[in-house]
Amino acid sequence: MPLPAQPLRQLGFLTIGLFDPADPGRGHESTLRLVELGEELGFDSAWVRHRHLQYGISSPVAVLAAASQRTERIELGTAVIPLGWENPLRLAEDLATVDLLSGGRLNPGVSVGRPGHYDRVASALYPHTAEAEDFGYDRVRRLLDFLRGEPATDFDGVEGIEVYSDRVQPVSPGLAGRLWYGGGSLRSARWAGEQGLSLLTSNVVRAEESEDFAEIQRSQIAAFRARHPEGGRARVSQGLVVIPTDSASAEQRAKYRDYVRGRTPRTAAPQGPARTVFAPDLIGTSTEIAEQLYSHAAFREVDEVVFALPFSFGHEDYVQILTDIATRLAPALGRQPTL
Repeated sequence: MPLPAQPLRQLGFLTIGLFDPADPGRGHESTLRLVELGEELGFDSAWVRHRHLQYGISSPVAVLAAASQRTERIELGTAVIPLGWENPLRLAEDLATVDLLSGGRLNPGVSVGRPGHYDRVASALYPHTAEAEDFGYDRVRRLLDFLRGEPATDFDGVEGIEVYSDRVQPVSPGLAGRLWYGGGSLRSARWAGEQGLSLLTSNVVRAEESEDFAEIQRSQIAAFRARHPEGGRARVSQGLVVIPTDSASAEQRAKYRDYVRGRTPRTAAPQGPARTVFAPDLIGTSTEIAEQLYSHAAFREVDEVVFALPFSFGHEDYVQILTDIATRLAPALGRQPTL
């Protein structure tokens, strides 16, 4: 097995936090238990995905607030919050509050763009301003300004017995420096670099210069670092779906392979008008997955990963996968468990 240029430095995982609409509390509790398990297994970070009008986590900041009170060390991230659904000022208040509650462990990841199925949700989301809303990068800039403590109003002082600040409160020092941007195109990668943000890459990219997923992702990482003030030291985290089967039962292996088999056809060619390219899910023993990662052009450019858990598995499946990642796959990638 070839050795990487440097060992894996940061090990994270991502969950969508699916739940049964008949019993949503149970699903949210499962997510919190996985975060606790991640800390016990020595993961450096746990991330939650954001889903609106679906049976997954719709309020990641609230979920991470709860997770912050049940963990002590593990970093907590969002991958990603689509800002088209958010008011940057209100989101800045929530993020800063949770960062303080966690002791400075929050890693907010955001993205921009029109909300999905906007024609169906616009009247509920922005009933009077749907056509005037700007879903571009300015929302990220506003969020950054608020997190950095830039003025949000021209008034501060005392009015009666009330004391007002001209800045978003609370302020959590250092939080703005931990903002990540989730990008899948060359334009977004370059922009994130110019803003000095960190870059979250996932298993979805846009075919622009190539149709090979690994090469597309490698090119985007290079474009990001070329524009970033820190150059090659700029933080990039890669998120792929990996399913180690080392300790899986025969029944679990069969289920996992059926899952991967059903998703593989979409990886054969760019999909839709946006020419979306999906990465193949990686399944097998930890040794086999490590070999595939070492041969992955983009993986060779990073030393941080946020491995994504499959969408539709059960809690015990996730326990097995996380345990194998931490105790078998991570060492195969040059990182020893920090239990």
